[in-house]
Amino acid sequence: MEEILKKIADPEMLSQVEKVVPFHGYLSTGALVGIQMLNIARRVLEASEGDRLFVTCETYNCLPDPFQVLAGATIGNKGLKIMDHGKMAVTVSKRAPVGTKVTGVRIMLDPLKTARYSRLHAWFMKTEKVPHSEVVPILLSAGESLYTWEIVDLDVPEKPRKEIAICECCKESFIQKDGETFCLSCMNGSTRS
Repeated sequence: MEEILKKIADPEMLSQVEKVVPFHGYLSTGALVGIQMLNIARRVLEASEGDRLFVTCETYNCLPDPFQVLAGATIGNKGLKIMDHGKMAVTVSKRAPVGTKVTGVRIMLDPLKTARYSRLHAWFMKTEKVPHSEVVPILLSAGESLYTWEIVDLDVPEKPRKEIAICECCKESFIQKDGETFCLSCMNGSTRS
């Protein structure tokens, strides 16, 4: 991977990669896709580094990590949601007042566009095992040409009030959603270790 890093001419991209690698563990193809998607979203939404972004990733695999490291969008701060549809796609928006609409952008790695690059496409479609070290340079060279994006209008939901209750079964506190008297674990019959 050191050879690949030496080939990154854009200092901003190199800085982003150097921040993501320690968090993710290595430069994976999916993490680089996430970096490129974040850069597209910032450009399309005219978002600066300091703008709070809200992100919905459509896969758990690699893609969410750059948004956590580079945009500060995490599950814990409610800036990152993962709706695992198994797609290399993400929807990004900036902060907006509760109860309003906000403009966002949905970005996907487009299989019609990856098809122009046989090894990248083989990795993407899982038709053969292609190492990251072979695919990452293709992504770097192709850049934004591999993605399709569209502007979307999103509702900014009201923040629900948290109700805390004590489970009648296990006697532990839990966030109550609809007046339940049992926590989700006890309702599902889960056992604790």
